[in-house]
Amino acid sequence: MSADSSKGAINNGYEMDHKELHIHDSDEFKEVQLENITDVAKKEGYLDKNPKVARIVRISIYVLLHLVVVAYFSYATYHYNDINKYDCTWGVKNELCGINFCTGYGMLLLLLGFTYLGLFYYYIFKPMVGLSLHRNYLRPWSKKWHSFSRTRVVSLASIAVLLALLAIFVYFETRDEPQKLVSLVAPCFFILCGYVFSTNRNAIKWRIVITGITCQFLLAIFCIRWEVGRKIFECLGNKVATFLGYATDGALFVFGDFLVVNNVFAFAILPVIFFFSFFISLLYYLGTMQWIVIKLGWILQALLGTTVCESVTAAANIFLGMSESPLLIRPYINKLTKSEIHSIMVSGFATVSGTVLAAYLSFGASAAHLITSSVMAAPATLAISKLYMPETEESQTSSDSIELEKSQDSSLLDAASSGASNAVPIVLGIIANIVAFVAFVAFLNGLVSWFGFLVGLDDIDFEWIFSKLFIPLVWAMGVPKQDCDIIAKVVASKTIINEFVAYERLGQYIENNEITARSAGIATFAICGFANPSSLGILIGSLSAMAPHRRSTITQVAFRAFVVGSIVCFVSASFAGILIQEEDEKVSYNRIFQKLGRKNATDF
Repeated sequence: MSADSSKGAINNGYEMDHKELHIHDSDEFKEVQLENITDVAKKEGYLDKNPKVARIVRISIYVLLHLVVVAYFSYATYHYNDINKYDCTWGVKNELCGINFCTGYGMLLLLLGFTYLGLFYYYIFKPMVGLSLHRNYLRPWSKKWHSFSRTRVVSLASIAVLLALLAIFVYFETRDEPQKLVSLVAPCFFILCGYVFSTNRNAIKWRIVITGITCQFLLAIFCIRWEVGRKIFECLGNKVATFLGYATDGALFVFGDFLVVNNVFAFAILPVIFFFSFFISLLYYLGTMQWIVIKLGWILQALLGTTVCESVTAAANIFLGMSESPLLIRPYINKLTKSEIHSIMVSGFATVSGTVLAAYLSFGASAAHLITSSVMAAPATLAISKLYMPETEESQTSSDSIELEKSQDSSLLDAASSGASNAVPIVLGIIANIVAFVAFVAFLNGLVSWFGFLVGLDDIDFEWIFSKLFIPLVWAMGVPKQDCDIIAKVVASKTIINEFVAYERLGQYIENNEITARSAGIATFAICGFANPSSLGILIGSLSAMAPHRRSTITQVAFRAFVVGSIVCFVSASFAGILIQEEDEKVSYNRIFQKLGRKNATDF
């Protein structure tokens, strides 16, 4: 791994350091661990003394494994007859639509295709062609392109062309529904606020800001508006929901039918956190999670020019929680700049972890929207955090020195056990915070209601007053006027209590047909983050425990990061407000509530 500085500073904040991150693929992905098969031979030292025999044994097992896969795929192909049973969901009823790649044989084709494409790349293309191609052609041309594209004239021209293309797209997207243009008010307002309240306006690198927000909008187009992308994320969301749903079997066994079937929150919803933490711990031990995160972090670093630690953490927050993702870079937290710590905290506040997705899904949230929101937030957190707190120091961590933290577990079984056990404080923390904050807000409601009663205002409470502050905000995100009051209450609930309560209330409003489907979709994006008072304390505590010497810096930037994390969610919701179609959302929510067994939610 190496880091090269750019050959000149470009005026007006367009300078960006050139960094290249060379990732060495971990051994877990280069060789199949055959512990169970070769344990005896290894104990005897036979394979160590006879490397040729070891190679033959390993190759034989590889060949046998591939023969089994080929045989299974061949029989599945012969046996496949699902194509005659598929009804077309996007055309004429009972029309033959062909292979459905989200289920059955189509899913098998995709899995095998991606698997063997990856094997071909890492074992054949990369060693034989890729490395020399990168060394002799891609890297030199990349340096030349960077030097050319970072000049002031080319940068201005590129940004002008990009903004023109986006303006043309927005025009055609909203010409039949001009009211959707209101959704642009919030992003423009927050960008202006970022410039006004920035800690150092002269240090703002506008290339990072514009590139990050543009990536956020392009991801929204792909995931929400483009039919192919929408179907991909719907399929992915359904698979995630199905996977998390298996936690119900464990909950039923431990807590019984009464508590689980009746959806008692602590016993029916929260146990999924044990299952997901168990699974993530296994991936972490195998190195899979680190590999995925470092690849995504490299993409963000290459696109935006941010430093390696903040890029990796932003990528990790797509999957992990705000307390877990910094663990990947724990050895380097003491070396981070103030701006880098701010970016890491913003990433934590602007996303939600996979451990709590099932809870939101149980309230009627769209799995596709939740996943899309986390993906969109990855580039946006880096861009917007660098607008509000730009980098003014020299980063002490570089791509040639970064090494992600490895699992401390001694075996796969140890990782599974510790993963489930580590979820205990998370579950207890969620329960404690929900009980405490709901009770505290109820106390404030009672206190304000009492003062209102004394002057003849019986319908006023604390939540009512606080929600009124959010009405201009939700209107600026594109929520129709008739739904602004309700969606403002949902956003206020998320801000002063937490997102669990907000999604639960949003689900009730959807089920009772009190808001439109488009408003429900915008609200789903707006509250898809951990920015709430309890999370503020949790993140300060966890980061301070990892880097005690940086506690003062962490506490200084915490509240700003809390606000900026909320802004990232609001910008995502605004882009969703431009792209979401009412009819598509109706179909989606009808399907969600029918699956949940709440049949009365069929119209909006």
